[in-house]
Amino acid sequence: MSPAALTPEPTFQVLPLIKRKDQKFSFGAIVEGLDLNNISDGDVKRLKETIWTHKVIVVKNQRDLKPEKHWELVTRFDPEASQVHSHGDLKTFQQKGGVLSKARDVYGIPGAENVRLIGKGYQGDDHYGLKNLTVKGLSNDFHADPPDETEFAEGITRFQRWHIDAPLYARDPAWFTTLRAVKLPTGPDVTIRWDDGSGLSMTSPPGLTAFFSTSQLYEMLSPEEQRLADHSWVEYAPHPYMWIENCKAPSTGLGLKSQGKEHTIEELGDYDERDIKRYPFVWVNPITGEKAFQVHGLAARKLFLRSSASEQPKVIDDVVAIRSFLHDIQPRVLRPEYIWLPEVEEGDVVMWDNYGTFHTAVDYPLELYGPRTMHQANVGASRGPVGPVPIPATC
Repeated sequence: MSPAALTPEPTFQVLPLIKRKDQKFSFGAIVEGLDLNNISDGDVKRLKETIWTHKVIVVKNQRDLKPEKHWELVTRFDPEASQVHSHGDLKTFQQKGGVLSKARDVYGIPGAENVRLIGKGYQGDDHYGLKNLTVKGLSNDFHADPPDETEFAEGITRFQRWHIDAPLYARDPAWFTTLRAVKLPTGPDVTIRWDDGSGLSMTSPPGLTAFFSTSQLYEMLSPEEQRLADHSWVEYAPHPYMWIENCKAPSTGLGLKSQGKEHTIEELGDYDERDIKRYPFVWVNPITGEKAFQVHGLAARKLFLRSSASEQPKVIDDVVAIRSFLHDIQPRVLRPEYIWLPEVEEGDVVMWDNYGTFHTAVDYPLELYGPRTMHQANVGASRGPVGPVPIPATC
């Protein structure tokens, strides 16, 4: 009997997306046939490989998923990781979360505190032990020039904040984030506008999360740009989200406007130099070998640019110049045809690869559509990103 015959077949199905002709994004899949409350080690391994391969997946029909089992699954994806949410416990998150904790309410589910309740509006008399809770959600207040209030009330909105789920200090980014739709707003599609003079827009059901692929972005670079990206790296600020807590975004939600609102390093308080994160521009997918241009522009404090391993890097440590450099690259993929908003149903779980995608919430008018309730969990990775060329040890 061959070794392959001894390996159990996966119990779930991975279904390809049926895309419209105008959709050109190169990621995504649907998973059916799983009960995440009761999943074998073999299926955990295959599910992990499925996320790395497809980058964003929708696991259907998990309406009965218990928060304790949700967190257990996250830790089984990366059993060598510290068993805590990637942004730390809630106390740490509130103290140093900066723009992340300031912008919205985040609550731990009692008995499974690393599973975070995020959403918008009234969450009911008793939500898994959280009583009579009304949640402040992410909003377009993050934009330097928020959309017109009258238009927003009619369902005209924007991408809120394009990002990866990564602390960028002390802990490495989560490999995957998991987001279960417990309750979704209902009503007509919202219109998402770029409002940057391009005239670009797209429509979506309310309350969804948008994604683009940074592997697809890497493919859009010229050979010279790819060579530069392969050999370069970024240094993030200590307590990065606290550093930018007063900063605002352009109308597309990608990056930050340079308005001189960053804290000084002294204002951030104590930090450990050993916990500052330096990552390659390009992260290599451990399953497919794909390269992703994965620079988190919100928190980048220094860029080190070079086109070969022997070249002395050019250092850019001015945030205006850093944002200008990234603005020449990242918006190439920020077009409707490259963006996917998975149309989940209540009970579905979206799982995504933080090493090959960016994502964002999309705000909506609560009065028109009703509350949103989501359970989110991830764990800071046991091993961080690997680039095609090592960062020098002396950097």
